[in-house]
Amino acid sequence: MTPGPSGTLLSVREISESEHLALIRSRSSASFLQTPAWGRVKSEWRRESLGWFEGEQLVGAALVLYRQLPKVKRYLAYLPEGPLLDWDTEDLAAWLAPMAAHLKRRGAFGVRMGPPVVTRRWTAAVVKDGIADPAVHRLGELPPTGRDATGARVVAQLRELGWRPQVAEGGFAAGQPQYVFQVPLVDADGKPRTEDDVLAGMNQLWRRNIKKAAKAGVEVSVSEDLEAFHDLYLHTAQRDHFTPRPLAYFRTMRDALAAEDPDRFRLWAAHHEGDLVAATIAIRVGTHAWYSYGASSTEKRDVRGSNAVQWAMIRDALAAGAAVYDLRGITDTLDADDPHVGLIQFKAGTGGEAVEYAGEWDLPLNRALYAAFDLYMRRR
Repeated sequence: MTPGPSGTLLSVREISESEHLALIRSRSSASFLQTPAWGRVKSEWRRESLGWFEGEQLVGAALVLYRQLPKVKRYLAYLPEGPLLDWDTEDLAAWLAPMAAHLKRRGAFGVRMGPPVVTRRWTAAVVKDGIADPAVHRLGELPPTGRDATGARVVAQLRELGWRPQVAEGGFAAGQPQYVFQVPLVDADGKPRTEDDVLAGMNQLWRRNIKKAAKAGVEVSVSEDLEAFHDLYLHTAQRDHFTPRPLAYFRTMRDALAAEDPDRFRLWAAHHEGDLVAATIAIRVGTHAWYSYGASSTEKRDVRGSNAVQWAMIRDALAAGAAVYDLRGITDTLDADDPHVGLIQFKAGTGGEAVEYAGEWDLPLNRALYAAFDLYMRRR
């Protein structure tokens, strides 16, 4: 055990899913990737709910996913966008050392985690100016409109403790995105924004497209038709050249998340004259709402179903009291010739902000096995 923030000893042990969920519900939010339900979605991984204790008081929690090495009973322990603990601490080792010891006893050769702490932010206006400037190619080349002291302190401590940053080319972390685009739903004082406030923050094109969809008769509603969503999603994958997930994955996702909390998972559909023109999956944990997956038809793009369904999800998040609407991953490119720049342009139109997280970090526990795993991942 390790001395904790209040001087008492911090210990780490497995907890029940109900204890894990109770801790999440006691906080304003947590990543949906750290809910017990997400462990059931990732059925190909072994899962464990982990708890940090000061005495008998549960003060932190994590979903740990164990991926086994081929032919060897050793595992990579993965904590996506977690763990949920006091990241504002001056002594991160007090939290991470007992976690690493526990995971090593469980057979982990290495740990990968994504601390849910922000390091920098850029407003939509700054992003727009960066895209227009031919001398700017990456977000990091722009002066941020905000820096987070907690994020900077976490990054410095992780380096000192021997953790290794994992960043893939293009700004995407090895697992979860390091850069996302978010729309704040509260102002700087924490006061909820109104629908008019959010609309006013959007660019002219977004506002026009939302009005155009309404005038064209696009109807957006919550849907139960996962099969229709998946058909449109397959069409989108073929058009946009990405590898789609199977329908079974989305069924598991819906069933697991909805069983944990009826407001956790919501499928939205935009129809025009009976045709499905856009569909999305929204997830919410407490005050954080995410746009998770989306699909759109190539035909009838002029009725702007994608804008209409996003606006419906934002309005729903506002009504639920969410503090942030998260459009998830972007790359850090601002190069007008890069095919990925269209994604950040679309999301920047919402008037939100580009947000950089600390990214994913690895801690080798068995250096030989970790080196072999690292070499394998680099050659994939």
